[in-house]
Amino acid sequence: MHPVRQGFEAMLADAPLLLSGAVGTELLRRGVATPLPLWATAAMLEAPEVVRSIHADYVSAGARIVTANTFRTDRTTLSKVGLATRTRELNKLAVRLAREGVAAARPTAPILVAGSVAPVEDCYEPDLVPDDRTLTLEHGVRIGHLVAAGAACALIETMNTIREARVALEAANAGNLPAFVSFTCAPGARLLSGEPVAEAVAAVEPLAPLGILVNCCAPDVATEALAQVVEATAIPAGVYANGRGRAHDETGWVFKGGVSNRAYVKEARRWLDLGARLIGGCCGTTPRTIRALARLLAKR
Repeated sequence: MHPVRQGFEAMLADAPLLLSGAVGTELLRRGVATPLPLWATAAMLEAPEVVRSIHADYVSAGARIVTANTFRTDRTTLSKVGLATRTRELNKLAVRLAREGVAAARPTAPILVAGSVAPVEDCYEPDLVPDDRTLTLEHGVRIGHLVAAGAACALIETMNTIREARVALEAANAGNLPAFVSFTCAPGARLLSGEPVAEAVAAVEPLAPLGILVNCCAPDVATEALAQVVEATAIPAGVYANGRGRAHDETGWVFKGGVSNRAYVKEARRWLDLGARLIGGCCGTTPRTIRALARLLAKR
């Protein structure tokens, strides 16, 4: 068994695990610009110390799995702003900042640093997913960069089609990098592509992900999808949904609408009751959200 998988299973044996919360929207909340298409990647060039402090704050709040800021350090995105030659460098920087943030928090329990793997194109536009050959090439390169950067595992996230999720997981397996996979969903327990969550689980289960999760959607939408994940597989299931705010075409996010921390934690109780083993936060969540989830777990 891969040592990271073995360590993860040991971490999960006693109680559900907390993932960290958002990086991109937390940068924005702290006054750091996140212009598209770079999103949170821009901060590593302009304000790396803030990225580091965000990771530290999540660990201090109770996170056991910390996601490095590699969501948009892929070659496709960086090529749009003339930074394709810095892809490897920026992936290494993102993982290093996550590790330094973890160290600064001085945790007393093991922490996993995961490298984020986002869709090659737009998270909310399944029609833009490239052909399989392009996906295989791009995700293969991304996994290679995460391995070189020293990520413990990959978090393949915000997947809006079964096809891309499978290709990304296949790339992780080929690179011997353990990986979680997470889908972004619409009401009715369906991916944004319209594919049923149950079919997505059946498609990725043979690839043995560390966990199968739902992310980047409203908490109640995530609850509906989670129920299907738990019913369909014995692989650890989880949720990290959106909190305060909504997506924005220019800044990436605006803090209008969404749910409060109180409402988020209330929904998280339902996730745990359904059998979630991994919970955390996506866009619009903060270290305060993760701390509230840690208190919830402590009471169970």
